[in-house]
Amino acid sequence: MRELFAGHFRNIRLCVLDPYDLVLSKLSRNADRDREDVKYLAQTQKLDAAILRDRYVTELRPALIGPLERHDKTLEFWLEAYFQT
Repeated sequence: MRELFAGHFRNIRLCVLDPYDLVLSKLSRNADRDREDVKYLAQTQKLDAAILRDRYVTELRPALIGPLERHDKTLEFWLEAYFQT
């Protein structure tokens, strides 16, 4: 997560997900729209496949519910389809 306009407001903190968090937030649903978003982020934000894989394994995978193999396969598909490896 990244803070926008840090220190500009007295009582408000504006935060946004970083691109890796945004990509990982779309993993479970994996709808057409999600895949298009991931493709766009991978291209425009120059995301690193190794960082995404590491963040998935260490941060998201331990908290996932349901068949982990499905999520693992989705990530691998995205890495092959949208990331320069």
